[in-house]
Amino acid sequence: MVVVVLEEMRIRSLGVIDDAVVELSPGFTAVTGETGAGKTMVVTSLGLLLGGRADPALVRIGAGKAVVEGRVTVPADASAAVRAEEAGAELDDGALLISRTVSAEGRSRAHLGGRSVPVGLLAELADELVAVHGQTDQQGLLKLTRQRQALDRYAGDAVAVPLAKYAEAYRRLRVVTAELDEITTRARERAQEADMLRYGLDEIAGVEPRAGEDTELAEEAERLSHAEALSAAATAAHAALAGNPEDPEGIDAATLVAGAQRALEAVRSHDPALAALADRIGEIGILLGDVAGELAGYADDLDADPLRLAAVEERRAALGALTRKYGEYEKGVAAVLAWAERSAARLTELDGDDERIGELTAERDALRIELGGLAQALTDARTEAAERFAAAVTAELASLAMPHARVSFDIRQTEDPEGVEVGGRTVACGPTGADEVELLLAPHPGAPPRPIAKGASGGELSRVMLAVEVVFAGTDPVPTYLFDEVDAGVGGKAAVEIGRRLARLAKSAQVVVVTHLPQVAAFADRQLLVEKTNDGSVTRSGVKVLEGEDRVRELSRMLAGQEDSQTARAHAEELLAAARADA
Repeated sequence: MVVVVLEEMRIRSLGVIDDAVVELSPGFTAVTGETGAGKTMVVTSLGLLLGGRADPALVRIGAGKAVVEGRVTVPADASAAVRAEEAGAELDDGALLISRTVSAEGRSRAHLGGRSVPVGLLAELADELVAVHGQTDQQGLLKLTRQRQALDRYAGDAVAVPLAKYAEAYRRLRVVTAELDEITTRARERAQEADMLRYGLDEIAGVEPRAGEDTELAEEAERLSHAEALSAAATAAHAALAGNPEDPEGIDAATLVAGAQRALEAVRSHDPALAALADRIGEIGILLGDVAGELAGYADDLDADPLRLAAVEERRAALGALTRKYGEYEKGVAAVLAWAERSAARLTELDGDDERIGELTAERDALRIELGGLAQALTDARTEAAERFAAAVTAELASLAMPHARVSFDIRQTEDPEGVEVGGRTVACGPTGADEVELLLAPHPGAPPRPIAKGASGGELSRVMLAVEVVFAGTDPVPTYLFDEVDAGVGGKAAVEIGRRLARLAKSAQVVVVTHLPQVAAFADRQLLVEKTNDGSVTRSGVKVLEGEDRVRELSRMLAGQEDSQTARAHAEELLAAARADA
């Protein structure tokens, strides 16, 4: 017996359900009830637990929020358990508690193992825990993309490995082709850009600016503009410190300090404190002498030449013109030099276009050859897998009351002169290869294979989808399968065969089926009845396990619409007996 994956769900304020607990079991569980009783809410609830879209319209009228809680048993070493624990979730006695809340305002929250988590994490875990299938999935199977995905999934690594290499080569080819197109189609624009950059670089080279030169020239211009005042100030300061030769009687700072030092030197031996002050005065005298010397040198070196000032201003004007054209005025020459560095690199790139075109063309051609080889490998792998997949699905259909049906795949390519050579033909290629994959069905001998979108009735499509899922269960199983009226459009013997096949699937996985067919429900290990109260809601007692007489009554209702019809009861008992015998 398989390990129970989904043990139970509690649903509150969701659609017609007020507060109900859905208890599930190992094996095959059938969920039945009158139309509109809320059976579909079971599927909707599970969808929310698995990270599905939260629709505020699902919240029961008058309630502030809808809450769905689920208990899932997961082996501690399962990847789903490991991923949940990485997110901070904790297992409760080997079970993972999942909760999803949807407010009437549209806000949605998810909790996993007592920890708030992103809804996307629930969807990530769902891929490993539950496969949900309903009538919308049947319609999805009509799409060629879904059919190709189903075949690739069945093929496994035989397709996945070359597909990963193909996808990388395809991505690189798109990048190379786009760059090559950009270079060749914009050749004139790129030539104009190159001419503009050359002009700017030549203009900058003609001026030959140096880093920091504008700051140095600004300081020199300020100095030259005030040369007379600066010279007079330096001379006056020198005279105040060292004396004026033209005024021998004048008093200067150096003479006064020297006199102060002599006065203290005469008595320094009598008091260490006074001696220290004498030393400091001596230091002042030395400093005064140094400053006076520098002032004399400054005055002698000061250039008051108006021709030099004119040359400086001319140079500043030339640098300013460059700054206005190629930089930012506040950043000065530094911005001009940065522009020149960037532009030189860009010009090298533009001047190398011819060489780059040759490199890209060679790489593109090599990638196209590589892509063609990988596309052929994908076609070969898909063709081989398609034969096995079709044979397996055909065998399953035989057990679903379609003994003469035949399933096959049409794997084809579309010729495109701009495409890639695959198998000696030039064909269109996309992100997943060159193949268009279509599932064909011949429902009876003599009937030509036709696309299932055109050649299958609703009941046949239901059985094809069930057969596909059963085949997947043997190659890529998940612990739990949920089918929402996958038996739509089916009746009679076909319904019995679907019930029998679901029962077989339940021997290796947990199977939950929402159904209106008594032939299917009779094969279930457990049958749950969803029923409304008089006020139109489904309460805690509204989802109950049917056993014995209660189950016979529900099957009678499903058969004839009358729980107490003796004929219907006899038929119901016969169905149950046949199902038990088959088990």
